[in-house]
Amino acid sequence: MTQPAHLLWIALGCGIAGPLAALAGGVQQPDIQLDPTTVTGSVATAAATGETASEGYVPRAQLESRPLLRPGELLETVPGLIVTQHSGDGKANQYFLRGFNLDHGTDLATTVAGMPANMRTNAHGQGYTDLNFVIPELVSGIAYKKGTYFAEEGDFATAGAVRIDYLDKLPRGLAQLELGQYGYRRGLLANSNDIGPGTLLYSFEWLGQNGPWVVPEGVHKLNSVLRYTLPLSGGERIALTAMGYKNEWTSTDQVAQRAIDRGLISRFGSLDPTDGGMDSRYSLSADWLRPLSDGQFKANAYFIKSRLALFSDFTYALNNRKRGDQFLQCEDRATAGINLSRTWLGEIAGHDSETEIGSQTRNDRLDPILLALTRARHPYALVRSDTARETSTALYVRNSTQWLPWLRTLAGLRADQFWYSVASSNPLNSGQGSEHILSPKLGVVLSPTARTDVFLNWGRGYHSNDVRGTTTTVDPLTHKALQKVSVLVPATGYEIGVRTKELARGLQLSASLWRLDIGSELVFAGDTGTTQPSRPSRRTGVELAAYYTPSPAWIIDADAAFSRARFRDSAPVGDYIPEAIQATASAGVSWTHNRWTLGARTRYFGPRPLIEDNSVRSASSFLVNLKVGYQVQKNVRVFIEVLNVFNRQVNDIDYYYPSLLRGETSPLNPDGTAAGINDHHIHPAEPRTVRAGIAWNF
Repeated sequence: MTQPAHLLWIALGCGIAGPLAALAGGVQQPDIQLDPTTVTGSVATAAATGETASEGYVPRAQLESRPLLRPGELLETVPGLIVTQHSGDGKANQYFLRGFNLDHGTDLATTVAGMPANMRTNAHGQGYTDLNFVIPELVSGIAYKKGTYFAEEGDFATAGAVRIDYLDKLPRGLAQLELGQYGYRRGLLANSNDIGPGTLLYSFEWLGQNGPWVVPEGVHKLNSVLRYTLPLSGGERIALTAMGYKNEWTSTDQVAQRAIDRGLISRFGSLDPTDGGMDSRYSLSADWLRPLSDGQFKANAYFIKSRLALFSDFTYALNNRKRGDQFLQCEDRATAGINLSRTWLGEIAGHDSETEIGSQTRNDRLDPILLALTRARHPYALVRSDTARETSTALYVRNSTQWLPWLRTLAGLRADQFWYSVASSNPLNSGQGSEHILSPKLGVVLSPTARTDVFLNWGRGYHSNDVRGTTTTVDPLTHKALQKVSVLVPATGYEIGVRTKELARGLQLSASLWRLDIGSELVFAGDTGTTQPSRPSRRTGVELAAYYTPSPAWIIDADAAFSRARFRDSAPVGDYIPEAIQATASAGVSWTHNRWTLGARTRYFGPRPLIEDNSVRSASSFLVNLKVGYQVQKNVRVFIEVLNVFNRQVNDIDYYYPSLLRGETSPLNPDGTAAGINDHHIHPAEPRTVRAGIAWNF
């Protein structure tokens, strides 16, 4: 344990000393870019360039009419992907895809404007993906790929990878104001101007809201983007992008269902009114694209400086009856990286072929990253504090060759090398090391007709573990011996899919059957500062997607996904994977007519096992969102969003674990410690929410 005076210096390192002082008197968001295709649908890229049935590209036109509660819901454009929240609107979302509770992004590689959003060795969760810094109006499109079949995708890309791109130039300037229920207010200013030989795009966003919670969220978000794009001769271009983001909030974390049932709190009440956090992210990136006579060269470099402080309390009085169980997770991070690729278009034995060779290097430095026990945001004991460094480099090659009009092969090989070091507050948990992994990829595309493709894919991939788990030998709280874990967790994927446009004009259908094996689902638990070992697993599933444009005014899409997730070894507790998603479905329509626009979305989030024997399950949820717009004048548009139209009382997330409310009597473990009371812990979805806005183009 560390004395409170020393904790203050740690707080300064994480940039939270100011907020802590303010609280003294009480409670006061691809490595290698994927080129967009000309397809305007949401379910797939062009058949001629696709590698699987489950990849796709969502264009800007489809995003503009989509109702959104929060920026992270942009990812729900990926068929089968669910985005929820179990805390305040400043914390990273919870993601679900392909039989995974992805937590905050562990098995979904996400990039924004060419920069990685997943944070390795994060204070809260591995692969932490906060998308609250994304400005939806600037997004040019979203490309997605599912599975382990792409050599250009590395860490975290086991369930899939998503790339969010920003515009280089706005067609017109935009000034937008939004107001809504629960104290929601948002202002946005964005424009682009020709400056010298290039184009400067700028955007500023401010957002505040309280939400429906008894304890107001008090969200205060500031966000900005500055991008300069310089076109050169022959299609060559250079782009420089600077981003700045800062957010503060008070959160209502998940609460024990029994507290609601007993009337201790309301459905939107809190068991710790001082939970919340602060987050900041500042970045600078550069992109260079140079077309060549036989292909192209691409380079991308970035630097990200970020800070995160989260105050959470999930067990209330289980561990400390007097002070409560609130804790602080905090990090100060610097991330830098460079990605290079060269593509050749040519022939192999007289057959059209495309080959790409690339390299990806990334370095993360965390100083510090810590876990401390707190009461009303005041630290009183340090669990662990570390300085961590993690560097990775990768080389990959991929090839696509059209052997016959109906036969195309895909092959790739990726090699990753990791180096890491940890300097811990407990020398027994310090150390350094390295690890590597080799990931081959194979695929075959059969085209029985010009408008139908059949895909056969196999590939190996991985996600990294929190490097503190590789050096930790002693539990920071109990001081019991712990077993070290490996840095890299291998995964093997298999997929058969079909995509066709044969059945009707304007209709595209796709279906895929897939399987994913993971060697171990080791998780570093930021709540305790230890690695929680898990078992090897297997997930299988089927995905269906349809995209239909009966006329230029209409876009209709629908998708459904079903999966089975099980541990591959037997254990008395059972073989179900807690929180593994089993069924999802969504459908939407976009309509434009004269001055009117309409966007309507439905989403089904199926029940899930909450413990290994499947005896406790979550409820399902069904939500409907609506957005209607009207062009008042040539340059003025008004719109209204109705979120959770039918005011369904459903949950964003369900957990099942032991906790202890103040005043409760706990059963005891064999060692005499409090065992807690097992219960559902929920975070309710927000009730019907109405927002209205006005947008002026200039």
